[in-house]
Amino acid sequence: MGAESVKEHAGPAGLLLRRRDDARLQLRAEGTWEADPDALKLTRLFRSSESPSYPLTKQPSQHEHAMQCYTELIPPTAIEQSVVLPFTSPKATNLIVAKTSLLQIFELKNVTELTTRPADGAQDNNTVEGSLSTQRSESRTKLVLVSEHVVSGVITSLARINIQNSKSGGSALLVSFQDAKLSLLEWDPEYYGLSTISVHYYEGEDLQGAPWTPPTGQYYNYLKADPSSRCATLKFGARHLAILPFRQPGDDLVEDFDPDIDEPPAKDKTAAALAEEAEEHKTPYASSFVLPLTALDPALVHPIHLDFLYEYREPTFGIVSSLKEPSSALLEERKDVVNYNVYTLDLDQRASTTLLSVSGLPSDIFELVPLPLPVGGALLVGSNEFIHVDQAGNTSAVAVNDFARQCSAFPMADQSDLGLKLEGCAIEQFGADNGDTLIVLHSGELAILSFKIDGRSVSGLSVHKVSQDQGGALPGTRPSCISNLGRGKLFVGSEEGDSAVLGWSYKAPQLTRKRSHAQMLEDDADVDFNEEDLEDLDDDLYGGGSAAPKQQISSAGPTSPTYYLFKIHDTLTNLGPASAVAIGKASALRTYQEDTNVNEARAHQELLVSAGRGQAGAITILNRTVGPKSARYQSIAGARDLWSVYARASAPKGMPQPANGQVDAEAALSPDSNYARFVIVSKRSQDDVEESIVLKVTETSLEEMKDSDFEFDAGATIDVGTLARGTRIVQILKSEVRSYNHDFGLEQILPIVDESSDAELKVVSTSFADPYLFIRRDDSGIMILKADERGEIDELEKAEFISKNKWSSGSLYRTTDSVDSTLLYLLGADGGLKIFNLPDLSVPIYSIASLSYLPPVLVPGEVPRRSAAREQLAEVLVADLGDASSKSPHLIVRTSWDDVTIYKPYHFPETDTGQPFTSNLRWRKLDQPLMANWADSDDFLAEEGSRLQYLADIGGYSAVFVKGPTSSLIIKEASSAPRILEVQTPDIQGLTTFHTARCERGFAYIGQDDKLHEAQLPPQTKYGQTGWATRKLQIQEDVLGICFHEKQNVYALGTSKPTDFKLSEADTYKEYGREDSDTLPKVDQSSLKLLDPNTWTVIDEHSLVPFETIMSMQTMVLETSEATHDRKELVVVGTTFVRGEDLATRGRIYIFDIVDVVPEPGRPETNKNLKLFAQEEVQGAVSAITSIGSQGCFAIAQGQKIMVRGIKEDGLLTPTILPVAFLDAQCYTSVLKNLPHTGYCLIGDALKGVWFAGYTVSSDRNVQSAQDTQITDPLSLQEEPYRMVLFGKGRSSMETINAEFLPNDKQLHFAVADADSNLHILQFDPDRKLTKSFRPTHQASH
Repeated sequence: MGAESVKEHAGPAGLLLRRRDDARLQLRAEGTWEADPDALKLTRLFRSSESPSYPLTKQPSQHEHAMQCYTELIPPTAIEQSVVLPFTSPKATNLIVAKTSLLQIFELKNVTELTTRPADGAQDNNTVEGSLSTQRSESRTKLVLVSEHVVSGVITSLARINIQNSKSGGSALLVSFQDAKLSLLEWDPEYYGLSTISVHYYEGEDLQGAPWTPPTGQYYNYLKADPSSRCATLKFGARHLAILPFRQPGDDLVEDFDPDIDEPPAKDKTAAALAEEAEEHKTPYASSFVLPLTALDPALVHPIHLDFLYEYREPTFGIVSSLKEPSSALLEERKDVVNYNVYTLDLDQRASTTLLSVSGLPSDIFELVPLPLPVGGALLVGSNEFIHVDQAGNTSAVAVNDFARQCSAFPMADQSDLGLKLEGCAIEQFGADNGDTLIVLHSGELAILSFKIDGRSVSGLSVHKVSQDQGGALPGTRPSCISNLGRGKLFVGSEEGDSAVLGWSYKAPQLTRKRSHAQMLEDDADVDFNEEDLEDLDDDLYGGGSAAPKQQISSAGPTSPTYYLFKIHDTLTNLGPASAVAIGKASALRTYQEDTNVNEARAHQELLVSAGRGQAGAITILNRTVGPKSARYQSIAGARDLWSVYARASAPKGMPQPANGQVDAEAALSPDSNYARFVIVSKRSQDDVEESIVLKVTETSLEEMKDSDFEFDAGATIDVGTLARGTRIVQILKSEVRSYNHDFGLEQILPIVDESSDAELKVVSTSFADPYLFIRRDDSGIMILKADERGEIDELEKAEFISKNKWSSGSLYRTTDSVDSTLLYLLGADGGLKIFNLPDLSVPIYSIASLSYLPPVLVPGEVPRRSAAREQLAEVLVADLGDASSKSPHLIVRTSWDDVTIYKPYHFPETDTGQPFTSNLRWRKLDQPLMANWADSDDFLAEEGSRLQYLADIGGYSAVFVKGPTSSLIIKEASSAPRILEVQTPDIQGLTTFHTARCERGFAYIGQDDKLHEAQLPPQTKYGQTGWATRKLQIQEDVLGICFHEKQNVYALGTSKPTDFKLSEADTYKEYGREDSDTLPKVDQSSLKLLDPNTWTVIDEHSLVPFETIMSMQTMVLETSEATHDRKELVVVGTTFVRGEDLATRGRIYIFDIVDVVPEPGRPETNKNLKLFAQEEVQGAVSAITSIGSQGCFAIAQGQKIMVRGIKEDGLLTPTILPVAFLDAQCYTSVLKNLPHTGYCLIGDALKGVWFAGYTVSSDRNVQSAQDTQITDPLSLQEEPYRMVLFGKGRSSMETINAEFLPNDKQLHFAVADADSNLHILQFDPDRKLTKSFRPTHQASH
């Protein structure tokens, strides 16, 4: 029986430096240091362990972080698993996805988007843009992030479990991990997070099997749950099955005592036993047990796949297995050796019964898919065919390529002309009435499997490939999972590309018989299935619903799959797999603007990372900062701050007035709706006098406005906003408030004075929410002004509670729920938060005393612990964060040290529609790893005033600008948490939204150069998924390598694409017979591309021959002449020819120069080309390349040797590449790194681990290099001119994935990552005795 544990225990920590599709890099170090008694030369300092330090969903404490130091550049983005269930509430529809060790919970939201489409005839080039276009509203389903949680372990499966009395009233989530662990989770609405019900372990030594079997984590371990939630099974190891039963409502009925039938209960039970039994029944699960599959049936020696089936009263699962392991190489001897068996489980007796068995199935079957009604039974998926098996064991099959007949003698219908390859496909039934099943192929294409149903029997299968014009190629990437969201939506997850919400509809065929006008309109429209037929998705997925239809359903009828239409509703960006990385200059600093002198921001670097595979192949441009795209600028001497203003004229008398905060529909449809009309700039003159000016926005520039009542010498402006439905422009000066009409005609002046003494006070901060204006004064008092329907502004009467207290900050927020109200959030001097419902200022409707302690959850009336640390709070702001799809209020708290904390609101218990926003309101703190940058002096921290500024719409985002020495933006997307990104431009004096025809949804800012810049966010860039400014550029090929050529300022990409392989007439393949197949195998063909970083387009390409694959590439400065010792930055590429195991491996070395050429007409970026400088064919694959030494040479891993080569010109037309030194590596080399300006070389191979070697030319040069690096150089002792010397190697064998030098002062360390996701830190110490091995003392894994 497997060991179990409840609540307190946890699985292992997450993986480190996973070379998987999550595109994540982490560094973790934990444990203690040990001395080296053997005085080994190459010493492992530490290696991470996989032992857990905190429970499954609990974050590590500060003490634990001290022992587990790691930095995560970007979170995982590749989706491996998904499940749909009502998780956060009984009526919710939640999508939960697993990204390695990150769980994300989404909810679905329907939004209406306006799409512009050209009308008929609008393709004419002379047509004015937009004149013949139509706008159409489309309903789309978007994913909105509810919560995300980092868990301890690598998630392998997710399953829905219906349990009794869950905290949320919804279903629970069962999660399996890589090392045979299960965790049952539920949603805790009280604390708005995950709650662990139990954790179950099945990794005991007694379950490992034979001593030579691999560890449990190296097997394909997966989880399957019964559709009725009666039990779940975890298949782990070679052939072990862990069964975890769950209690259901009917289980309590069997415990009722009937005196007429049952025997009387035993009276000898003690009170402790009864209490233990009662406590046991409180858990939603019963004791689990482990069975070897051979205990169910001795023939289950080689299990392939299993899953639970529908329509059975007891838990019943089908399993695909074979007595002999299937093998393509032994196909003649092991043809059709797969069996399909169905077993029903008796959970009480822990026994099973065989229901049916089907033998002689094709050997390429790899998956079993259970099908609910109306089809039922199981669908067996092979590489070349589909086979359906019903409850009686009757089979129907269809072949989808011409290999099916060659690989199997099983009878099946012939659709081999489709030429489909089913490896890696994902399958989900989406036709609730006819059982149609969607197939997402590994290429990202779509196909539909239809069933010919006669009563309850399936008499035939047919496959239809969806055409591209019907959306058949929309996913575009290999799927990893698929889930039915209901109502015509499916979620397709991927590890190799972006995941998508895929919508489907059905377009009825055109009939030839005469129809009514209403029927014609109905048939011509795109009609979705009735929501009534789809609303009960759970019944279709989990065994409920009505019986199967009795009539015959044929795919040739009106429900033919040829009429399905598919479209993308939403996507989740994936940045993996990240196999190549390069660092270059930030593209935002180059030519975003017309005038190259516009953007004078400081230089930043950008990170280019490969992403995706095949048609989803791409590169991702990552910037840690947001680089504004400047449109134009204007110099304004002494400018300090600015505000853009949109104002409209008041409605004539007698016309109805719109509600406050709203605009009439006719104005909203205007093409210049909400365009900024004015910009107010606060400046300091040459005489150090504070003043303000008004600039009028024109099509070409900003012109200063003279003919108005605006007084430029009235002083510095603190803030500007609009009230009275946008008809009044309100200017806040230091000691007064001025109100203007839409053309800056003065309407009112309100002084800021003390109520008791009439002393003049100064304004510190403000907040607008039409019709209210909040003002905080320098005496820590506040004023609330309100504009009436005529635009008159008056102060609200303050209650005694407001007057007698001191306030540090305040914020106005207008709720958008059914109870429309304006709330005032006040931060008291004591750190407490009060909320008032305006205009009532007498009593706060909501109060939190513990805000200054910044607890994880803010609960009204909760008393903070005395031991908790208290922060000095400086400012609060409540504002909407999000994009056009979803916006929600967030509480943003800034401390006196400029640290920012973000809280998200939720309600517990959940409120009904119509209740106020503050009813049952709580706040949950969101994780935010970014800390504030320190100012050079304390002057900035000492300044008073607001530094949190709400931006209603910049680039489609509702964001918050954080002013400081390094300004930041808080940005949130619908499918992400809020992220804080630094703005690339330093020392921004002021920033405001700026929406004009020239700069739509942009912003204007004043930098330290006294220039007013009009700018926009970079196009096609996202921010929420990773916390970086991320732009994905589609290459549609595998990206094998990336390097940056600094001199020419371009990127070189090594890419690969599959091409058809055909046997040629060459002597190499004369022994093979002629191929008679339309489905040809694929081979890779690589190419080298030049990528211009200004336009992000490919400007030149050099294609290699088929079979030749790029293995490594790097830019390096090499010596091109032995006579003149000239050096040049060149691109060095190493390749190999992949032509099968029966031919000797060979490779090539290419050296390319990037030269200036005449650009193509209309494409000035094409002024650079690749020029082949030299090439050399070598024995063995060129698997790694690096520069070495200081003589302009380079080293390559060539087969089983490490060769140092140099370029020899000697007046020849084509330079040659000659070897000068070598070292026997003995096996395949995967890593080759050098320490710059030295001869040190770090080598990693696929079997023996790491090697440390050196290359020397002469003792004089090495002595000088050793002095430069301050490291004792053993190479200085060598007197031979050319030689590579081995200094040490690892004692333990490992498959090295990557390695790097870590020099520190006079010490030299190495970081090595192996295939088991361990990070090893090694040390080189030349003062210790020379050995050939080392003993590990510590390591780190993730």
